[in-house]
Amino acid sequence: MEKAPFAVQTDESRGRFHLQAKSDDRSPYQRDRDRVVHCSAFRKLQYKTQVFVTREGDFYRTRLTHSLEVAQIARSLARALKLDEDLTECLALAHDLGHPPFGHAGERGLNEALREFGGFDHNDQSFRVVTQLEQRYAAFDGLNLTWETLEGLAKHNGPLRNPPPTIAAFDEARGLDLLSYASAEAQVAAFADDIAYNTHDLDDGLRARLFEPEDILHLPVIGELLRAAQSLTTAQNRVRHELSRAVINTLVHDALRESTRRLAALAPGCADDIRAAPAPVIGFSAEITAANRVLKKFLLERMYRHWRVNRQTHKAEHVTKTLASLLLRRPDLLPDDWRERAGQAETPQAAATVRDYVAGMTDRYALDEFSRLTDPSVPA
Repeated sequence: MEKAPFAVQTDESRGRFHLQAKSDDRSPYQRDRDRVVHCSAFRKLQYKTQVFVTREGDFYRTRLTHSLEVAQIARSLARALKLDEDLTECLALAHDLGHPPFGHAGERGLNEALREFGGFDHNDQSFRVVTQLEQRYAAFDGLNLTWETLEGLAKHNGPLRNPPPTIAAFDEARGLDLLSYASAEAQVAAFADDIAYNTHDLDDGLRARLFEPEDILHLPVIGELLRAAQSLTTAQNRVRHELSRAVINTLVHDALRESTRRLAALAPGCADDIRAAPAPVIGFSAEITAANRVLKKFLLERMYRHWRVNRQTHKAEHVTKTLASLLLRRPDLLPDDWRERAGQAETPQAAATVRDYVAGMTDRYALDEFSRLTDPSVPA
C-alpha cells in the first residue's frame, strides 16, 4: 500500500545508534517490531496486571492482552490513514514494556519507595528496557531500535519539556527533538491505547460485576450503544461483547474522521510537518472527547476505586513498596548478579538496581519474592 506523504518514510529513517547491516526482506520498522515481540520484557507482560491481579481470573486483561488489543486498533487506524503500519504496531506493542508488577498500583508503590532517588516512571522504564536492559546482542545493550521508534516511545503523549532521566540522557546523546510532537504513527498508537483502555475496562468491570449494565445507561454515547446491543439479545455475555465491539467501532471511526479533518487543514507534506505542527493531528471529535471524559470519571469512581479493587491495589502497593524499600536498605539480599550491580545500600546505584529488579518482576514473582523476604516459614 502506498503511504501518505506525511507518513514516516522508510528510506528517510535516521537509523540506529549502533550500525547494523540492513535487511533485504524487512523494513527497519518490521525489524523493530520483531525485536520487541521476541524480547523478554514483552513475554513478561503476560503475567503483569492491567487492573485485576492475574490470579483473580483467566479472562481479565493483562498487560500483554492489552498491548495486543492496542496493536490491532493502531494498525487498523494506521492503514486507514496510510501511515507506516509496522512502526505504528511496534510502538503499540512496546508502550508498556516498563510497567512493574500490579500495574499502576505497583508503580505507586515503587515510586514511593524510591522517591528520594527520583521515584519511578513507567514510560522512562519502557525506554530503559529497549535501550539498556534487554541484553540480546554481543556488541551492545538494548534492542538498538530505530530513531523513529525511540522518538515515538519517548513522545507518544506529546512534547517533553521535563523528560525523565533515561530519556533525557538519550536525548542529550542522540537528539530526540523532545520539544516537538511525535510522528502521526506514534500519535495513533497513543490513541489506540486510549480506545483499548476505555473499552476493555468497561468490559472487565461488567464481567467482574463491579457495576451493572443499568449503571451505564446514562453515559453519553455508551448508553445509546448499550441499548442497541440489548435490542439484539438478552444474553448478558453477548450484550457485553456487542457493546465492546460497538464502542471500539464508534471510537475508531470518530478518530478517523477527526484526524482526517485535522490532516486536511494542516496539509502536511512530510513527517516533519507533523512533528512541527502546533497541535496533535490525531484526535477525537469534541463530542467523543466529552463522552470519554464522562466515561473515565465513571470508571474511576465505580471501578478503579471500588472497594474490591481498592483492597487489591492496597496490597499491590504494599508489596512493591516493601520490596523496593527493603532491598534498597539491604542490597545484600539481592541475588548475586544484582547485588554486584547495586553496590552500597541507599545510594543512587542501589536505587537504580532495585528499580530494575522490582520493575522487571511479574505479579506472581513479586508475590513469591515478597514471601521469601518477609515470611520466615518460606524458604529463601
